[in-house]
Amino acid sequence: MPPLDRNLRLPLFQAPMFLQSGPDMVIAACRAGVLGSFPTPNCRTTQDLELWLQKITNAINPETDAAWAVNLMMHRSNTRRFEDLDLAVKYRAPLVISALGSPREAVAQVHSYGGKIYADVINPLFARKALDAGVDGLVLVAAGAGGHTGPMSGFAFVEEVRQFWDGDVVLGGGISSGRAIRAAQVLGANYAYMGTRFIATRESMADARYKQMVVAASGMDIVCTDAITGVQANWLRASLEQYGLDPENLPPPVDVDVLKSVGDARRWRDIWAAGQGVGAIHSITSIAELVDHLVAEYEAVS
Repeated sequence: MPPLDRNLRLPLFQAPMFLQSGPDMVIAACRAGVLGSFPTPNCRTTQDLELWLQKITNAINPETDAAWAVNLMMHRSNTRRFEDLDLAVKYRAPLVISALGSPREAVAQVHSYGGKIYADVINPLFARKALDAGVDGLVLVAAGAGGHTGPMSGFAFVEEVRQFWDGDVVLGGGISSGRAIRAAQVLGANYAYMGTRFIATRESMADARYKQMVVAASGMDIVCTDAITGVQANWLRASLEQYGLDPENLPPPVDVDVLKSVGDARRWRDIWAAGQGVGAIHSITSIAELVDHLVAEYEAVS
């Protein structure tokens, strides 16, 4: 299995986004020179997931394109998680990123074909547990990340994790520019994790209204709450309001249920996630154009 940094133009992962990241985004990201990824629950069935994996593996040339990843929700409510893992193994995903649960039950299978497994974590305690489970790297989801988010500043999070881990670290949370990618490296991360910036791309599966809302928003338009999924997450204020919710008086948190969330069509049609970095997004572009812009910003400060 080639190293994950092969063919990268930037030390950047296009972060997996619930219901926004699909095969077109992954393929475009990999061809543009950044690692592309998607969450497996974005597919309603395992049959759909296999079709997506076929499309991705047929389109990506590992000799010229960047690597790709699947994001596997290991929470017990995801009753499909082991079937999805079997397909990741079948199609030899270069990277599996576990989230919302222990990666322990996935490690041996991913390693069986030479793949890598990283764990998405929100604090140093979960980071230590993931390392004890045998993962190859950590995705540190810091404060400001779109969708499910962590409570810690990226500055503090990387510093503390580097006290006990010298392997691969990916930092996410409000990263929206080439300058921020370089800053993540200066902090001690190997890679940056960028999701929200990719919502406003032509390859995103986001509704056109969602893309326009991201372009129009600033960091002050982001609301962090566990009322929507049962886990702390960042949402666009205007989307909460269009769903009929009062952002200042949200209901109690719901129970975490990954597959039920996928099936709740109206909620995900009207309630949209975004990170605090939305203020850096001013237009809808192709992923190729976005990556070119990020490369120019990155090189200007390197």
